[in-house]
Amino acid sequence: MDSKSNSELARLEDAARAAWLYYVAKNTQDEIAQKLEVSRQSAQRLVALAVSEGLIKVRLDHPIAKCMELGEELKRRFSLIECEIVPSDPIDDSSVHGLAQMSAAVVERYLKSEQPRTLAFGTGRALKACIDELPSMQCPQHKIVSLLGNMMSDGSASAFDIVVSMANRVQAKHYPMPLPVIANSVEEKTLLHELRPVKSILSLIEQADATFVGVGQMSGQSPLMLDGFIDQNQLTELVSVKAAGEIISWVYDQQGRLLDHPINQLVMSSPLKINANKPVYGIAAGKNKVDAILGALHGGLINSLITNEYTAEQILARLK
Repeated sequence: MDSKSNSELARLEDAARAAWLYYVAKNTQDEIAQKLEVSRQSAQRLVALAVSEGLIKVRLDHPIAKCMELGEELKRRFSLIECEIVPSDPIDDSSVHGLAQMSAAVVERYLKSEQPRTLAFGTGRALKACIDELPSMQCPQHKIVSLLGNMMSDGSASAFDIVVSMANRVQAKHYPMPLPVIANSVEEKTLLHELRPVKSILSLIEQADATFVGVGQMSGQSPLMLDGFIDQNQLTELVSVKAAGEIISWVYDQQGRLLDHPINQLVMSSPLKINANKPVYGIAAGKNKVDAILGALHGGLINSLITNEYTAEQILARLK
């Protein structure tokens, strides 16, 4: 591709975007034409070009220059281990299609290792979509462990539990955390954390070779509230004390500092500890997520990022 002219490279970049919209975001050719502001025939030709040039395999295999530049800039600004930027859907900046496929590719890279690995997972919609993209695999050499409880406040199983659904897909030994996400009291939290199985899981998490977490925003669509772990009054109170986001239910401010707030005293999740040599991937995108992701980056709560082009641009714009 190095020998191609600038116009040919630009044409291939357009073809890659059209192919992403068609094969990943599941857009029709009419929708692609509208989003790229070209005719329907041109949209058809761009998708065909992506196929003929070998850009399309199972996943889009084209290093879109702008995405790569954004990723490198974020890596430099925040000293990240890894940063993957996927193209944005022009109509839906929070779409999880591209995030899911890129995240699945990263997870699959670890699962293909013959060397035994321990992988730790948070929860959430983006991570669930990622796991749904994984192929069926046989990975008995690996361990997958949950960073937080898999129970709702009424004792029912969480709809977004990652470890159990992932284990069914990749046949790895798995360690769900048999706890509620939020304790009823500090005494209950202390008691439950002293249980031998829980202490074993927390020890496994400390040894994890890679960690994958969602990044939740503190707005009306906050996952903590939508999933029933806090109510509207608690969310309003958290916003009033400058809460910017949450990771595995730990709530933090715009600088990534954990809030001195009663909710954090009751969180049952694993402590947020970052090992500079082991990646902690934050997987999130969209307008509502920008503050939460930026706070996590400022505070070093994540040291790797998978997001989309729109979100990367917004984060970098905040730094100017």
